[in-house]
Amino acid sequence: MRLNMKMKLVVAAAGGLLLSSVAQGAEVKVLASGAVKEAALELFPQFEQASGNKVVVTWAGTVDIKKKIAAGEVFDLIIVAGPEMDAFAKDGKIVAGSKVDLVKSSVGVAVKAGAPKPDLSSGDAVKKALLAAKSVGYSQGPSGVYMQGLFEKMGIAGEIKAKAKVTTPGVPVATLIRSGEAEIGFQQVSELIHEAGIDFLGPLPADIQNITVFSSGVHAQSKEQTAARTLQKFLTAPAAAPTIKKHGLERATKAASAS
Repeated sequence: MRLNMKMKLVVAAAGGLLLSSVAQGAEVKVLASGAVKEAALELFPQFEQASGNKVVVTWAGTVDIKKKIAAGEVFDLIIVAGPEMDAFAKDGKIVAGSKVDLVKSSVGVAVKAGAPKPDLSSGDAVKKALLAAKSVGYSQGPSGVYMQGLFEKMGIAGEIKAKAKVTTPGVPVATLIRSGEAEIGFQQVSELIHEAGIDFLGPLPADIQNITVFSSGVHAQSKEQTAARTLQKFLTAPAAAPTIKKHGLERATKAASAS
């Protein structure tokens, strides 16, 4: 009788451990751009609660995301600008057909809190503000790459280069603006609107605006592909749209199906 009782206790304990393991669900390792950070910090816990899965995030700038993937680091889901995701797909770094567009992001402008606000009503006005500024800050990510191209298009690349302040990968441009290193700064709207110590002036005017689509892709070596695809579906669901908008982004209108 005692032996049978001990066996029942062992079986019960083993069953409880199994149920506990199942309840915890999968651990989804995400490598993501800072452009989606604020929205994701609100959405990921909702996903965890709804799915029983856990999300572990590594935040990085585009340059470092590319370095990590090139170095062979393994994640379950990658979130980065669309062109970089396309390159990952071409190189076989993500599962074929797993690219899903998540959000659209525009480039914004900011100055230090309390500083004079320049006219940004048109491309010509922005050009004048750039030439008048003593220093100009931007990142090495998609917004910074676009701004450098814009400086060339405006014919002021030489003048801007002499006073450019470029952040290291993953460091917000707001850091340069707060410290006074950059009199005016440019980055994704979603990376500026929540920052303290700066005044967000709004997006670039329509005639010089640039929209970046941030996409997700399932890493080719992921061991949690099903959970990663479930996260993609959660992030592209209509219910996520209000949170995405609140954080300075727009839901991508042509998201692929994460089947």
